[in-house]
Amino acid sequence: MLLEGFNSFLGLIYTAMLVLAVVALVMAAVAREDAYRAADKQKKSFWLIVLGIAVVVNLWVPMLFVQLAGLVASIVFFVDVRPALKAVSGGGRRGGSSSDGPYGPYNGGR
Repeated sequence: MLLEGFNSFLGLIYTAMLVLAVVALVMAAVAREDAYRAADKQKKSFWLIVLGIAVVVNLWVPMLFVQLAGLVASIVFFVDVRPALKAVSGGGRRGGSSSDGPYGPYNGGR
């Protein structure tokens, strides 16, 4: 019974790694090619290949260490590449200055 629960937990982990890789692949695919160059990151084709391999490995290769390599690639995309692409593309900022708070501009208590 304990082993069955452990296997279902591992199944959830494998599914989460697959979903993360698929989402990263889709986000890499919809970003513009020139945004990668402007952000000084690897080419779009590089990220599509790496994340595509991560998806394929998560689907058909039952070796955990290879799946973990795909997980690392997905995490690197989300933590490093995607924020740089958003900054270059103008995403993530809705205007205003750097001193704006959630309820308007912060003026130092004046």
